[in-house]
Amino acid sequence: MLVAAAVCPAPPLLVPEVAAGAAAELGDARTACSDALAVLAASRPDLLVVVGAAAEGGGYDQGTPGSFAGFGVDLTVTLGPDLGESPSGHATGDTLPASLAVAGWLLGQARWSAAPVAGVAVAEDLPPGGCGLLGQDIGRSAARVAMLVVGDGSACRTLKAPGYLDERAAGFDAAAARALATADTAALAAIDAGLAAELQAAGRAPWQVLAGAAEGADLAGRLLYEDAPYGVGYFVAAWS
Repeated sequence: MLVAAAVCPAPPLLVPEVAAGAAAELGDARTACSDALAVLAASRPDLLVVVGAAAEGGGYDQGTPGSFAGFGVDLTVTLGPDLGESPSGHATGDTLPASLAVAGWLLGQARWSAAPVAGVAVAEDLPPGGCGLLGQDIGRSAARVAMLVVGDGSACRTLKAPGYLDERAAGFDAAAARALATADTAALAAIDAGLAAELQAAGRAPWQVLAGAAEGADLAGRLLYEDAPYGVGYFVAAWS
């Protein structure tokens, strides 16, 4: 059963080494992520499942490495504490998708040790119904499950945003923020996948996985951070 969840943004710029001179701009977001992870640790989970979007879905074991070399930084992280061996079920050299690498960095900063960690990459184009079913499976994966869900809102908030300006983006993000703030699983499940894709909202699928996992869990939500510093909607929320 899901007992707690943290929702964090997934941009590599969250990692100071990647952001370089712009690192201070996401300082408040990093602080909020740290606070959200503390809520997860306090929930005394038996298992932490990390969920992020990727081109293809798949599972990743604790200790799987992730690299930021593709962003020009010689930095490697692991998904949870490094086990000191090649993760079972994955070939040596297999690495995390970018979203889970960011999650791995967050867990490293938090010195996560409260529970074993498993990673789930959810396909960006997985339909809402499939996301909900995946979430239900995650919610049943241990007696006390916590989730770290990483993903961004629209990427179309300003003229300089990655997806340019789309007038629908602000309303989309405002609705997502309300749902995350109130742990409104029905609202998250109802997000239009087509609109989310048009607005380049990479968090849509992970959020809908969370909605499936949290169905019936009666969790309360708090929004700890909301901003769009690069024309992309970033949110941090804690559910418990």
